[in-house]
Amino acid sequence: MLVTVGRIGRAHGIKGEVGIDVRTDEPDRRFADGAVVVTDAKVPRRLTVASSRWHSGRLLVKFAEVPDRTAAEQLRNLFVQCDVPDDERPEDPDEYYDRDLIGLAVRTADGADVGEVTDVVHLPAQDLLEIRRTAGNTVLVPMVEELVPEIELDKGYVVVADRPGLLDPDGAEVVETEPGD
Repeated sequence: MLVTVGRIGRAHGIKGEVGIDVRTDEPDRRFADGAVVVTDAKVPRRLTVASSRWHSGRLLVKFAEVPDRTAAEQLRNLFVQCDVPDDERPEDPDEYYDRDLIGLAVRTADGADVGEVTDVVHLPAQDLLEIRRTAGNTVLVPMVEELVPEIELDKGYVVVADRPGLLDPDGAEVVETEPGD
């Protein structure tokens, strides 16, 4: 299965290196020398990692098929994917591939079914679970241990804390404030 692992950013230098906006928890593994990625262009292109290095907190990658800056600039903003076997799991037991979470049933701590995970939204600060509620609406839940204390892949469900307003926006507690605050 193809999994998105990054987005190609701007060219770096004149020898064809590009910056990568990393979309994986395993960048050193996915962009290791010799690894093959596929672009999401209209005509997908296979690229082989010739080298990769971290520079000022940014991953720089040189692809064997990209000889210079001009060729590197042609790749800007393309997403890159790699083939990950369906049964492969991340090395860290507290990490998950999006494909493992999408489709899981969502329950509260007391076991009440409240919906299904339909997507994982990746933001710079944290990831969010997109949940389609049984009531028909969609909510976003931050994927932090306090709000998502349990993920049971083998049993097919995820537990989400039932906090006021989290799963039911109409149930949010409204706190009055003084004018001008």
